[in-house]
Amino acid sequence: MPSERHAAATSATSESAGLRVTLIAVAILFFVLFLLLPLLLVFAEAFRGGLGGFVNAIADPDTQSAIYLTLLIAAISVPANLIFGIAAAWAIAKHDFKGKSFVITLIDLPFSVSPVVAGLVYVLLFGAQGYLGPFLKAQGIEIIFAVPGIVLATIFVTFPFVARELIPLMQEQGTGDEEAALSLGASGFKTFWYVTLPNVKWALLYGVLLCNARAMGEFGAVAVVSGKIRGLTNTMPLHVEILYNEYAFTAAFAVASLLALLALFTLAVKALLEWRYGDQIAASNGRH
Repeated sequence: MPSERHAAATSATSESAGLRVTLIAVAILFFVLFLLLPLLLVFAEAFRGGLGGFVNAIADPDTQSAIYLTLLIAAISVPANLIFGIAAAWAIAKHDFKGKSFVITLIDLPFSVSPVVAGLVYVLLFGAQGYLGPFLKAQGIEIIFAVPGIVLATIFVTFPFVARELIPLMQEQGTGDEEAALSLGASGFKTFWYVTLPNVKWALLYGVLLCNARAMGEFGAVAVVSGKIRGLTNTMPLHVEILYNEYAFTAAFAVASLLALLALFTLAVKALLEWRYGDQIAASNGRH
């Protein structure tokens, strides 16, 4: 009997080891074929014409305009979502009020609505033939096919990221620290600045990082509201598409490589944050 049990245990262990090896091999193969190889091809195509060709593609005025506009949109939308995310998380996690579940549902709405649909909604509202378009046009205000429309679309698709990182963590921490600070005479602002914010700073940075990456890489909603006006309303993702459709492959992949570098940088910082401050981030992610 003991020998039979030992044989059965050995067989089960060997099967488990074989299964583990198979799963690891499949995962590595998937990673190489669908992630690593395309990424390497992007950089290979970007430098197909040599370093000079890459620099010339990046130095093109239309490319420079796309880079500038992408940075500008991120510089506006990310702080806006930072303020909204902190305020929403503070209200939801630290206070009880009617309609809290409905507010949380609204925050999650961009995760379930196609970015293209969001862009079409803004066109319906602010377009020349939209509900508010004629009035805005009479006031000399341009939303659609202009920077404000791109900002609005980007804010819509990115605003859940900061809030969704902070809400679970703030709920996990409760209100004990804030109540203690208030009982000692601290004002509401000081309580928030010196107690609440330090407790969530790494999860906040994590959410801002994800928000920024999505803002700079957004395509669908921006494509609808921007009009793809070259040199004026083209962001980097839109510019890549235009260059590729014009068979300017080296230039297209050069701009795409900048977006890839952004993704790699985001991934590196994300991994660093998870390594050093994984407990806070895990607490927020675990309750999504």
